[in-house]
Amino acid sequence: MDVMIVELAVIEATVISIDKLKQQFKKILSLDAHPGHISAGFAVGVFISFTPFFGLHTPLAIALAFIFRINKVACITGAWVNTPLTMVPVLVASYNLGRFLRGKPARELAFTTLDWHTLQPYAKSILLGSSLIGFVAAVASYFICYWLVTFFRRKDAALKEMTREMEEVGEELD
Repeated sequence: MDVMIVELAVIEATVISIDKLKQQFKKILSLDAHPGHISAGFAVGVFISFTPFFGLHTPLAIALAFIFRINKVACITGAWVNTPLTMVPVLVASYNLGRFLRGKPARELAFTTLDWHTLQPYAKSILLGSSLIGFVAAVASYFICYWLVTFFRRKDAALKEMTREMEEVGEELD
């Protein structure tokens, strides 16, 4: 009986979090901005998410959103793409790619924490590899986000018209 209650609670929590995720996603897709503006913000955020500056992704996203005048909500959301579950595999892949591009032989990446002092001996390879992986992910995410925004907006007549006008003018409507 207790197991059944726990399982139902887990299922309910999962449904709630999926619903919240869907709501946040819909909120981003229906922002009152040009699809290119939203996509650019998301792409910059995705690039930031692949950098090894752990703990600084959100402040970097906010700063770059202001500097480049891109969509702040989309940029911050993009900065959260690389989650704690994917951070270590991406870090290892970045290091290996960076070593390969620098013409260095493979070497084990040994770390116990994700602080800068631990990763500093590997910095050149990690920064090179994460920059390339982040760039590729950012370009891909731009086009995927653009397609998703326009696809989502086609379903709603008002959003469809707003997007058509924005694409005609080539900029945001105020």
